Order: sequence, then structure tokens, then C-alpha cells
Amino acid sequence: MIYREAGDFKTTYAADNQTFPIKGDRYAYYLVLALALGVMPLIITDYWTNAIIIPFLIYTIAALGLNILIGYCGQLSLGTGGFMAVGAYASFKLMTAFPELSIVFVVLLAGLCTAAVGVAFGLPSLRIKGFYLAVATLAAQFFLIWLFTRTPWFFNYSPTGMISAPTRTVFGYAVTGPRASAVSMYLFCLAFLIGLAWLARNLTRGTLGRKWMAIRDMDIAAEIIGVNPLIAKLSAFAVSSFYVGIAGALLFVVYLGSVEAGEAFGITVSFLVLFMVIIGGLGSILGSFLGAFFLVVGPVLLKILLVDNLRWSSDLAAHLEIMIIGLLIIVFLVLEPHGLTALWRTIKEKLRLWPFPH
Repeated sequence: MIYREAGDFKTTYAADNQTFPIKGDRYAYYLVLALALGVMPLIITDYWTNAIIIPFLIYTIAALGLNILIGYCGQLSLGTGGFMAVGAYASFKLMTAFPELSIVFVVLLAGLCTAAVGVAFGLPSLRIKGFYLAVATLAAQFFLIWLFTRTPWFFNYSPTGMISAPTRTVFGYAVTGPRASAVSMYLFCLAFLIGLAWLARNLTRGTLGRKWMAIRDMDIAAEIIGVNPLIAKLSAFAVSSFYVGIAGALLFVVYLGSVEAGEAFGITVSFLVLFMVIIGGLGSILGSFLGAFFLVVGPVLLKILLVDNLRWSSDLAAHLEIMIIGLLIIVFLVLEPHGLTALWRTIKEKLRLWPFPH
């Protein structure tokens, strides 16, 4: 009685092919959207926004982009942090060069700049794959960080080597800078996340997504049936880098405000986003949300439990937090190697037959 497909009939192909063909899924989606847009702006605080909500929204966008490349197209990448740095520095140069340009277009153009860089570094995927491609993208990570830290033009010859985001407004409300409120920053990032998640869902279900999955499953067979590996792989790198670049731009202009490439976009960021995709589930839009929630919200909730409730010292809690999160990652990968999305599918299968035994 909780989750049923029986009696949910479709009379047209369009109805059967919609994103959420089951009523239960549609109602859950509308409920989450209503809570995110109508309720959260009324109850969020500055602490929860800056510590949990904004990082969760931004890293979900980055996980969506990496999931398109790895989960749907099967191309390994360890350069996510470097591509996020491209988005951050592109947005900085655009904001300083064109002060009157809307911050919305700044973020989108930063994503397009990152897409171009991603295509350039995705060219080796036409010759190599697997572990060797991962090493090539890892080289891109180190090269991009070196470029942004050693070339003064990228940080406008600042003596500190850091870049800072000036104040920008949307409909009269500041979304960047010290005057930005928690609600405006939240809604700004949420709008990008909703739009990009909708785009990713439709791309992966369309012709382009089928080409990506054909390359992922067996590239030689895909080429035989007419899939162009050049277009498929480079388009996956372009779309993935576009998402990651937008995440990097938002991380800089909304969340951090001032960054230095080596500290904010190091190799740890690349592995963090990679773990989000693996834990959440490869080849799943929902998995990107679940993985980001697990690795962004999970440590904060664990810290609240250990420090605020159990009264442990912050240093001890910080060390135990790393150990516990690492242990949970191992447990999840052992018990459910296909990620949290596969666990959710299993739960839905149980609910479809409840209360009858399975």
C-alpha cells in the first residue's frame, strides 16, 4: 500500500516515457521540490547554510558532472579538482573584466570555458582508457593547479596569489560577497542544481546518453553499430567539465569568496568527488545526490554527535570522524558495491510487494 505500480496505467507513449512514470516517484519528487523551494528558505540559518547546505548543493553538481563521465561514459578521471579551479578562475576573470555582466551568465560562461578545457584534456581518451586515462587526467589536475598558482595573470597580479569574488546581485539581492544572505545564496545554488539535474536526466535518457552507455559497455561494438567514439567521448568530457566548472565557480563566488588554487582545488577535492560518485552509485542521477549527502552532510552530523552531544574534544572527534567515514565507505562498498542507489532500488522492490513476503 506504500509504493505501488499496479493500476498505474499509461495510455500514451509520452506518459510511459516521462522522467517519473510511477505516481509514487512523481509525488516524492514534487514533495522534495516543494520543501526545497517553499520551506527551506523559511527555516535555514547562516550556520546550516554555510556548513552543510551550500557545500551539499555545489558538490552535488560536481558529482553529477563526474558521474556523466565515469558512470555513463566509462571514462575515468582524477582531474575534477583542476577543472573546478578552471571554473573558479574563469568566473573571477569574467567578473573583473566585465563588471556589468550578470553573475548568472558569469557562472554559465565559466562552465563553458571549463568544457573547452575538458575537451582538450579529453583527447587522450581516444587512444588510451582505464588506468592510463586516469593517470592522464591526474596529470591535468597537477598541471592546471600549477598554471593557476604560477601565472600572475590569472589572479590579476595579486601579491597574495589569491582571488576574491566581488559582490554581485540577482534581482536586487546580493548572492556573492559579504552582503549576501543565507537565503539568497541557497536559492541561487539551488536554481543551478535543479536546472542541471533536469538537464542531466534528459541527456542521459536521450540519444547522446545511449551513445555514452554504448561506449561504456563495449566501445568496439558501439563503433561497429555506428557510434562515433570521437563525438561520444569528447561530448562526455565537455558536458562533465561544464558541470564541474559551474560547481567550481559556485564554490568560489558563493561559498568561499576567496580562494587559492592549491588549497581549495587540490587532489583531495578530486578524490572527494570521485568517492561521492562511487558511494552514491555509478550511472545514476540519484546516486550523485546520495553520495554528496553521505560525504558532505555525514561528517558534519557526526561531528555534532561527537562534540556537541558526547562532549568529546574537537581534536579527537576530527580524527575519529576520518576513521569512521573511511570505515563506512569500506562497509558500503563491501555490502553494496553498486552504491546507495542500488540499496534504494532494493528498498523500492520490497515496498512494491509490501505487505506480502518477497
